Amino acid sequence: MSHFPSIPNLELLGLFRKFPERGILPLLEYHDAILRNDSELTVGERELIAAYVSSLNQCHYCFSAHRDHAKAWGIPSNLFGDLRIDLDRPDLPARMKPVLAFVRRLTVDPPGTGMADAQAVYDAGFSEEGLFDVISVTALYNFMNRILEGAGIKRHVRVIDMTDEMRRKYRYTHLWKTISKGAEGA
Repeated sequence: MSHFPSIPNLELLGLFRKFPERGILPLLEYHDAILRNDSELTVGERELIAAYVSSLNQCHYCFSAHRDHAKAWGIPSNLFGDLRIDLDRPDLPARMKPVLAFVRRLTVDPPGTGMADAQAVYDAGFSEEGLFDVISVTALYNFMNRILEGAGIKRHVRVIDMTDEMRRKYRYTHLWKTISKGAEGA
């Protein structure tokens, strides 16, 4: 249920259209920088992290959206349950197990995150840049989960059915065109 009386059937685009001058374009640009630019982590792995953070936070909207993007980028679909990710599946890439352990710690116990957690990520073959990307995706999705849950957006509403090919071409800044069109027509 929406926490904004002026938008009773609230969804993400409606929220962004309501507040376009509140840094939405830079936020979408940051999404692209973190999730789509070059990284030691594949796009699918970064989308997996976004979905995992969202599962830990019980944010259905973000979990559903990023699960679908992760699958489009080659993450096995059988890793995903109903608002959860099965970390015990044998087809979870071994290098992602310490990454997701780090992500879990940073999400549920931020002050408890220590050098041993980081070292496990390094031992999986990631550099400091890779660890920074893990931290950045984790932080971004804790932030986004709070925005959606705080606004009362509880369910993912598909605005368009996207094919896997469309998801692989997708940039988060593409939303700005849709948001801008909606703001002009308002």
